[in-house]
Amino acid sequence: MFRLIVPALLTLMSLTSVAHAYIGPGAGAGTIAVVLGVLASIAMAFAAIVWYPIKRLVRKRKVASADPR
Repeated sequence: MFRLIVPALLTLMSLTSVAHAYIGPGAGAGTIAVVLGVLASIAMAFAAIVWYPIKRLVRKRKVASADPR
């Protein structure tokens, strides 16, 4: 399968033509904003999945150590 895909992709990439197109500053800024938004959402998901359970565990330990029985 791999022996078929690589030559096909190389052939398709060699048959491309030049596109005379202009990407304005608005499209570039929009692309940067989307990339930063995706990165921020990944960071917030990481914080929600990893940081908050650890924070809750530390808080439970503080309450348990402050309340000796």
